[in-house]
Amino acid sequence: MPALLSPPLKRVPPSGSAVTKIWTKSLLPGSKRTHVVTAAFCPQPGCAGATGFCLKTQCCPRCGKSQTLNWHSVLHGNDPSSQHQDGEWTRGQRVFCSNRGRRGGCGHTFAIYVADVFPRHTVSATLLWKLLLGWLAGSSLKAAAQALPFALETLYHLRQRLRRRLDELRRHLCQRQPAPTNSQSDPLAHTVEHLQSAFPESVCPLSEFQLAFQCPFLG
Repeated sequence: MPALLSPPLKRVPPSGSAVTKIWTKSLLPGSKRTHVVTAAFCPQPGCAGATGFCLKTQCCPRCGKSQTLNWHSVLHGNDPSSQHQDGEWTRGQRVFCSNRGRRGGCGHTFAIYVADVFPRHTVSATLLWKLLLGWLAGSSLKAAAQALPFALETLYHLRQRLRRRLDELRRHLCQRQPAPTNSQSDPLAHTVEHLQSAFPESVCPLSEFQLAFQCPFLG
């Protein structure tokens, strides 16, 4: 069996679970039941305040059954902070819904990501937050991006993607805390301030956003 995240994500009793089911999805094609979407993100192992992740309290997002999930393969990807082209980091782990024996699962797998990971993107939450802070402080995007290992065109693309997601992001943030007094004329800059006020003690509010709302920040 593949090794778990290092250090491993610990299984704990249900009362200590860090994540619970969050929303209900529409029917999948050919299905007659509603599917429960489970946690997509878990805390970074070893981080301050990180708690054990209880897999047994989660439901399969395909069949909706619980008590059928087992850890599967580890998810690796390019390390954006590495100086080497072959640098890798652990992005999360796949989970198998067991259909063996009498488990009754569907036999499919799905991914659970570490909170610093943006699914389908190489840039990490920590690096993007540094970029947004530099831009909020008055630096141009080009100047704020100089210390980051990405092409300028990539960062412009990310900023445009964020602008298209502002309605969704601010809807979630307002559930946690009202938006601060608008001192910014740019809606994206105001959303960055809203993130700071919603997660005032966090080193990276983008990671905390993904943990709190269990949805990818970049979509």
